Amino acid sequence: MRRVALLATATAAYLIAAWMVAPGFFDGFVPPEPYHFTCPPPQAGLNQKPSSGHADIPVVGGVSDAYSAFTGDGQAVIGFLPGAFDATGKSVISVDVTPLPSCPQPAGIKFVTNAYNITATAPLVKPSSLVLRYSNLLPDPSDVFSAGSPDGPWTGHPRNPEAQMWTAEIRTTSLGYFAAGYRPTSPAPGTLRVGGSQLLPIVVAALIVLVVLAGVPLAVLRRRRSSDEGEDEG
Repeated sequence: MRRVALLATATAAYLIAAWMVAPGFFDGFVPPEPYHFTCPPPQAGLNQKPSSGHADIPVVGGVSDAYSAFTGDGQAVIGFLPGAFDATGKSVISVDVTPLPSCPQPAGIKFVTNAYNITATAPLVKPSSLVLRYSNLLPDPSDVFSAGSPDGPWTGHPRNPEAQMWTAEIRTTSLGYFAAGYRPTSPAPGTLRVGGSQLLPIVVAALIVLVVLAGVPLAVLRRRRSSDEGEDEG
């Protein structure tokens, strides 16, 4: 138990420090680990079921400690600042992060992560950082959606653009059901991929090819003019 408490405290401190550093601290290009899907897509191949997480947050002097709760596979993490909960009459606050056994499919929303239910034995009174990891096998999510019930309604919250790669992060003032995704009425973010890359490198490469091809006729024309001028002088 002591090791678990130390790990949870270190994770919470890590998340708090992440809020305070300049953009680029988390930048990286390593492909993510295989995602554990509740409902795996065909391209996922072998799949492991997602895991849940539990944390018991100590209350000292009527104030809940800085802490975090995370699933065993690290696909959902929520970090709490000191005093994040109304700890009145509490000595310990329990938090559970549980993946849903089914995959909600609300109208107008396409989820690319599992849906998670986050509950606590005390009300949340301060914004907390929620991070959902997603797979490179599906389009990037544009939002993290929250709801009070698996049946919705689901409310979208734009993800932090400065978060670590392959993660969708938001700050939330309430607990409940969460999943990352996008609205398919607009072009899905990162729909076109080559080895997990985004559309921009492909566009840049295409522009370079067009510029090179456009320069070929000009080079041929200049050579012909130079040749003709040489013949006239002769």
